[in-house]
Amino acid sequence: MAELVPTPSVPARVVQFWHDMVAEMKKVTWPDRPQIQQLAIGVIALSLFIGLVIALMDLLFQQVLVRWLPTLFAR
Repeated sequence: MAELVPTPSVPARVVQFWHDMVAEMKKVTWPDRPQIQQLAIGVIALSLFIGLVIALMDLLFQQVLVRWLPTLFAR
């Protein structure tokens, strides 16, 4: 028959979780300032590029669906 192992109390589990989390955070290699700046510029540039693509698609679809398509079916 399997022996039941008592589970630790909630405060003990919270303390253990905290210690484990601090130990894992010490293992993380954090980016330095130039890396953060480079990544931020990349994100901003990519966002602007995607916004430009969406704006151009909007203008194209507006021309096709609002201006050209109704003229095909006008009497």
